[in-house]
Amino acid sequence: MHEATVLVFGNPKLGTPLMRIAPLAALDLPLRLLVWAQDERARVSYQQPAFVARRFGISPEVPAHAEALIDAALA
Repeated sequence: MHEATVLVFGNPKLGTPLMRIAPLAALDLPLRLLVWAQDERARVSYQQPAFVARRFGISPEVPAHAEALIDAALA
């Protein structure tokens, strides 16, 4: 198996109400990033927050906030 790290992050004040409205959102929340190495390069894989929002009918403001968190985690 390749070297890998999973970053798990979220905000219970945002995520809990979303999961109350759309319980299946718990399949994708909290957000997770997989950081892994392949061919001596770092790779990152994750579900796009906008996709998760559309999938579960979540407000469009949430993905913008989540993208900012992802950017900060990868900086």
